[in-house]
Amino acid sequence: MTRQLTAALLCASALASPALAQEELAVVGTWSNLPLYQDFETGFWNDEIAGMTGDEFTAQLTSFDQMGIAGADVYRMLGDGVFDVGATVADYTVGDAPELEGLDVPLLAETAEDARRMVDAAKPMVADIMQERFNAQMLGIAPYPPQVVFCKGEISGLADLEGKKVRGSGRMTTKFLEALGAEGINVAFSEVPGALERSVIDCAVTGAGSGYSAGWWEVSDHLMTLPLGGWDPVVIAMNADRWAGLSAEQQEALQSAVSEGLEAPAWEAASGGLENDIACLTGSGECASGEAASMTLVEASDDDTATATEILTSEVLPDWASRAGEDWVARWNDSVGAEMGITVE
Repeated sequence: MTRQLTAALLCASALASPALAQEELAVVGTWSNLPLYQDFETGFWNDEIAGMTGDEFTAQLTSFDQMGIAGADVYRMLGDGVFDVGATVADYTVGDAPELEGLDVPLLAETAEDARRMVDAAKPMVADIMQERFNAQMLGIAPYPPQVVFCKGEISGLADLEGKKVRGSGRMTTKFLEALGAEGINVAFSEVPGALERSVIDCAVTGAGSGYSAGWWEVSDHLMTLPLGGWDPVVIAMNADRWAGLSAEQQEALQSAVSEGLEAPAWEAASGGLENDIACLTGSGECASGEAASMTLVEASDDDTATATEILTSEVLPDWASRAGEDWVARWNDSVGAEMGITVE
C-alpha cells in the first residue's frame, strides 16, 4: 500500500506541475475610481489573463491610489522590482523622463482614431524610454478620454481662462495655460473637487469621462471640450528583469494578451466615448453611464483653435524640445510629427 500511495502522489504531483509553474503577477493599475481601471484593467487582470495566456499567468491587482503611492512613483517602484507590472499616466512621470511628454501633445488629436495614430507612431520611442529610464518592458498603451476644461464660473471661450487659476493635466498643458495668461496650479486629481469648491482653483483639466466619474460636475458648471490636455495615455509596463526571466513563449503570450484583452478594448471604447461623456455632463443627449448633470457646454471657436495652435507650435513644443534633447526630438519628428504633420524646430 505504501508503494501504491507513493506512486499515486508522484503521479498527482506530475499532473499538477503545469499549474504550479503558472506565473502569478503582482500588478499595480491606475486610479481605482475611474473607468479605465473599473471597466478594463479589473476584468482583464482578475478574470481574463489566465484564459488569454493558456493558463500561463494569473494576477493580483491593486491600484496605485489603493496602495497609497503617487502616480509619479509607479515606474520608479516598478523598475526597482517592488511589483511586476505597473500602469500610470505617462504625464505623471515626466519629471524623471521629460522625453515621455512627447507621447501626449495637446491639441493634435481631436478623435480617438487620431490619438491612436499618435500613440502607435510613438510606441518604439516609448519602449526605449521605458527601458532606459525605468528598467521596464512596455506591454501596451491605453487611453483616458480627451482632456477637457471644467470651470466653476462662466466662460465663453479660450480667452476667458486668462487670469484664472487652472489645474493642468500635465506639464505641456500647464505651459499652454500659462501662455494664455492663466496661472497653472499643481493639484492632485483626487483633490480637485475640494479645490474647486473652496475656490483654490477656478478651472481644472481632465478627461471628460474621468471628471464625470469623479463628480467634478458637482463643483463646476462650464465645460470646454477643446482637448487642451491631450488624451493622457497610460503606459502598461513590466519590470525588465522579471520580463527577462520569462520564456519567449510566455513573453509572446503576455504581450499578445495585454494588446488584445486590455489595450484594444480601451481604444475601442474611446471611439465615440466623448459624445457620451458630454451628454452625461451636460444633459444634452442620452447618458449611458448614469445620471446626467447640467453643465453648460462651451465649444471652441475658430479663433480659439487658431490661438491654441499658435501657442502649441511657438511656445509649448519648443519648451519641451529644450528639456527632451535633440536626439529625442529628432525621433519624435520622424515618428509622431511625421504622422500628424507637424515638426518641432
